Amino acid sequence: MNNTISTPYFLVDETRLTQNLEILRQVADQAGCKILLAQKAFSMFSCYPLLRRYLAGSTASGLYEARLGKEHFGGETHVFSPAYKPEEFEELLTYADHFVFNSPRQLQKFGPAARAAGKAVGLRVNPECSTQEGHAIYDPCAPGSRLGTTLANFDESLLPLLDGLHFHTLCEQNSDDLETTVAAFEEKFGKYLHGLKWINLGGGHHITRKDYDRERLVRIVKHLKDTYQVEVYLEPGEAVVLNAGFLVTSVLETLHNGMDIAILDTSAACHMPDVLEMPYRPPLKNSGESGEKAYTYRLGGPTCLAGDVIGDYSFDAPLNEGDRLVFEDMALYTMVKTNTFNGMPLPAIVWRDANGEEKLVKAFGYEDFKNRLS
Repeated sequence: MNNTISTPYFLVDETRLTQNLEILRQVADQAGCKILLAQKAFSMFSCYPLLRRYLAGSTASGLYEARLGKEHFGGETHVFSPAYKPEEFEELLTYADHFVFNSPRQLQKFGPAARAAGKAVGLRVNPECSTQEGHAIYDPCAPGSRLGTTLANFDESLLPLLDGLHFHTLCEQNSDDLETTVAAFEEKFGKYLHGLKWINLGGGHHITRKDYDRERLVRIVKHLKDTYQVEVYLEPGEAVVLNAGFLVTSVLETLHNGMDIAILDTSAACHMPDVLEMPYRPPLKNSGESGEKAYTYRLGGPTCLAGDVIGDYSFDAPLNEGDRLVFEDMALYTMVKTNTFNGMPLPAIVWRDANGEEKLVKAFGYEDFKNRLS
């Protein structure tokens, strides 16, 4: 890590990123499918020239991501939104190639215009098959979900508007959960695939994780292609940048209140909000679980939020002011979620190329905080 760059900063490693991309391209070639970048997880567009050498395009959740994908990624640009704003839709038509609608009403409202513009048109369905454990906030199949059309709400009369179907139900999961979901999808919606052009299996596939069963994924994709004669899309976000990013931070202060505490110059609330939202405990280089090593500290941020706590970690030696700590797997769903609550500066962004050289890509300052609200 570069000691000349002030902390906190994100670092994205080209070698690790390329290793993920090689795996994804191998899967795409073996399965005969197309893999897209889900920009909601990672939208560091200075990396896009590298990513587009391996991936077929990008997916977007709205106008700005669609524009970013069109202008900087290229290839296919897909967009899905639970509900589109009429005043934005005309502009979206200039960026996106594939439009996925969340409900029959949205499909009926906007689908004809998309089709008239020569765009591919799809409907997101909800197979009502929840396979997640412990991530309720990311479960589109939870009771009362607003995401996707259930079979009870499917309108067969709108089939002539459709080119494909889409579902997204997974979060950091293996291909056995995808297999379970595909079986539920086929039981409910398989009959509608005949005559369509494509199916999109969404994201949440941890394809580049060491224990991921990629052979099973290839079998699932080939089954869908052979059974229904459709193109198959996958749109992972995490798998693209898994373990390829870091957040480098420094210890500002240590204190004791029933246990040892270290205050860092990075904030869970501002710089890694998934720690509080999911919640989860981010991996930290050269640390252990609470009590595992000789010295345990509760790591917290410098904001006024009492709950701005990253977690309890143990170390071989006491922490001291100025020590640098490196959180791992920090490229995904982190940079895209940072905020300036409490006037916290945003972390800089650093790129480490394949030769090990580090370059500052983006630095933030007072103006970035100030200009958000006035």
